[in-house]
Amino acid sequence: MKGLYSFFSLLLLIAIALIGVQLVKWHFLFGVIIPYLAVAIFIIGIIYRVVKWAKSPVPFRITTTCGQQKTLPWIKSSRFDNPSNLFGTLVRMAMEILFFRSLFRNTKADIKDGKIVYGGNKWLWLGGLAFHWTFLIVLLRHFRFFTEPTPFFVSWIQNLDGLLQIGVPVMYMTDVILLGALTYLFLRRVIIPQVRYISLASDYFPLFLIMAIGTTGVLMRYVPSMKVDIIAVKELTLGLIGFSPVVPEGIGATFFIHLFLVSLLLAYFPISKLMHMGGVFLSPTRNLANNNRARRHVNPWDYPVKGHSYEEWEDEFRELMKDCGLPLEKEE
Repeated sequence: MKGLYSFFSLLLLIAIALIGVQLVKWHFLFGVIIPYLAVAIFIIGIIYRVVKWAKSPVPFRITTTCGQQKTLPWIKSSRFDNPSNLFGTLVRMAMEILFFRSLFRNTKADIKDGKIVYGGNKWLWLGGLAFHWTFLIVLLRHFRFFTEPTPFFVSWIQNLDGLLQIGVPVMYMTDVILLGALTYLFLRRVIIPQVRYISLASDYFPLFLIMAIGTTGVLMRYVPSMKVDIIAVKELTLGLIGFSPVVPEGIGATFFIHLFLVSLLLAYFPISKLMHMGGVFLSPTRNLANNNRARRHVNPWDYPVKGHSYEEWEDEFRELMKDCGLPLEKEE
């Protein structure tokens, strides 16, 4: 039911964009105004969330570890699972951000024959890694629409991505892997009872939204009846980047729907769980070296606190304690 709410909400938004472009002809609204608003919300929202997180006090090192801490020289320590210096912390962060190492080591629990059995959960790691990397590659490929001339690395990425050329136009591997990974992540939430139970509408909506973005992009590229004028699209995007927007004629409704969905994703990003993209860099359980035994860390916000000793407490409540029959260290 939670997934249906998100699904029909997205269908309603797509219908609004389709009606606005096809019937009302609000091309400037969906091609210029909404993208500008979305980018502004995205930038301001990201800055606000990151600054708010950065202001949170972290007086103690609360590093989450899964290895031997550095102690005596003859005891082998885990340099990267339990880093004790900056280099180890940077390597650990890099492995986490680029390869999802903690997710790779994740386990799942099942009950078999009345016993709890723990096993690997590599499919989730593979699906998440495939989605994030292909999404990044697709994003980099789109740089050709926002730059003139096209950067050299974009051509390299396109050539590698289309290495297994299938038909014309070239079938990009990342298009297939991206939609496949998203489908797996969605089916996992639906099929596994425990995951379905804890899933919220806010978990389904980003999945549906990104799937819709990918689907409209694939339709524009591979379906002849939905192809768009690439030259007109680049003219629009270059105008947006240069703050001199012009909406050319004949772009096509599919592109405006695609652009509207991307704008929704940008505007939704700062208020959603997708902010883990920035949060992973600021997590004190990850970005600090675990050197609590080797170095004393004094709370910088520490201040003198007036204590209240037991003697003072007894003096304050002596009469009440007498009335209740409680023992006293001194009668007067």
